Amino acid sequence: MIVLGLILLIAGVIFGIPILTTIGIILLVVGAILALLGAVGRPVGGRGHYF
Repeated sequence: MIVLGLILLIAGVIFGIPILTTIGIILLVVGAILALLGAVGRPVGGRGHYF
């Protein structure tokens, strides 16, 4: 999710499409939160690990 967010963010900046930039930022933030919760050991969505 983090990689997809980064790709969309870069594509949005390069092509000048603001909706791609916004979606990319949202995916980056959500992916970082899920990765952090998974690293702490808290189950995310019923799973012990989030990949």
